[in-house]
Amino acid sequence: MSSLDIKTYLKDIATRVDDALDHFLPDEDRMPQSLHKAMRYSIFAGGKRIRPVLMMAACDAVGGHRDHVMPAACAMEMIHTYSLIHDDLPAMDDDDFRRGQPTNHKVFGEANAILAGDALLTEAFVLLANDETGGVVDPEVRRKVIQIVARAAGCAGMVGGQVVDMESEGQDVDLPTLEYIHIHKTGALIKASITIGALLGGADDQSLKKLSRYGELAGLAFQIADDILDVTADQSELGKDVGSDEARGKATYVSLLGLRQARERADELRDMAMETLSDLGEKAEPLRQIMKFIIERTS
Repeated sequence: MSSLDIKTYLKDIATRVDDALDHFLPDEDRMPQSLHKAMRYSIFAGGKRIRPVLMMAACDAVGGHRDHVMPAACAMEMIHTYSLIHDDLPAMDDDDFRRGQPTNHKVFGEANAILAGDALLTEAFVLLANDETGGVVDPEVRRKVIQIVARAAGCAGMVGGQVVDMESEGQDVDLPTLEYIHIHKTGALIKASITIGALLGGADDQSLKKLSRYGELAGLAFQIADDILDVTADQSELGKDVGSDEARGKATYVSLLGLRQARERADELRDMAMETLSDLGEKAEPLRQIMKFIIERTS
């Protein structure tokens, strides 16, 4: 698989995930229509589906069946999208654009945006717990998956990281605090995606441990790459307001360490992540290529 075309791999999984999300989400013409339109608006606004892709790639790395992973992959994308809707609200980052389109609250109003996020979060757990979508998975494995998702999304993960991120705006932030923010706000769902893909793929304990470590490193690298893009990309590439972190007084790897050292740290994390995959053979090649993509992406 050394000749793997990563762009084709990413596009193929993203297309499959989009089809599944379209199936799992309520139709727009179902009451209340305004809520379902708002949910679908942000879900189908052009995301790269990085978390579902990572989940599928982890499953591939241990020789699992993708069909067993798809409901969890869609649930993770619902949770990620809910977090973006809420993150963009005036009470938080007050962003006007996301993925090149007006943010959810700009189109549907703040109240509907809040409720659309709430609905996506709760529907994700309906999907994870539903016998019709998760029945092929061992009940004990499914319980572990639900626990991992809940922990990664809640106060011990993404929500906790978001709070520290907001409280740190305009403050002098040290590197340990910044890493706490990045590891929890962004990294938690990425690590969870990898771990869940491995679990649902039937990974043994050793492979699960290595892939979980890969997930930690990939999650931190992803956010550092975002910090770099916030100062190097233009709005047409990034699909959202650029320079917004600096404008809000947010600490980033670039503001703390400078652009050169931020890039060096991202490269270091990439190399460490590659090392965790050294014993997993060719089946882990997608994860190697995805790590390169995370570091080198321009949007």
